[in-house]
Amino acid sequence: MARSLKKGFYVNEKILQKCNKMNASGDKKIIKVWDRACHIVPEMVGFTFAVHNGKQFVSVYVTEDMLGHRLGEFVPTRTFKWHPF
Repeated sequence: MARSLKKGFYVNEKILQKCNKMNASGDKKIIKVWDRACHIVPEMVGFTFAVHNGKQFVSVYVTEDMLGHRLGEFVPTRTFKWHPF
């Protein structure tokens, strides 16, 4: 179910603070994230996040097309093996 527009986007404050610090300093390091439900906001564009899928961290480079989506949408949690025919 979608979050109410009245409440706004859910953004983890620690992740947003890290992005703002890195914007101010100018360096672009990979940010490790366990919070897959966090929405992508314009301050996060251009950063690389290592999103946890339950087993390992998967790198996700954030572009403008991803605004409004969640971080977990771009990292699958299950691996497809094959279909038995």
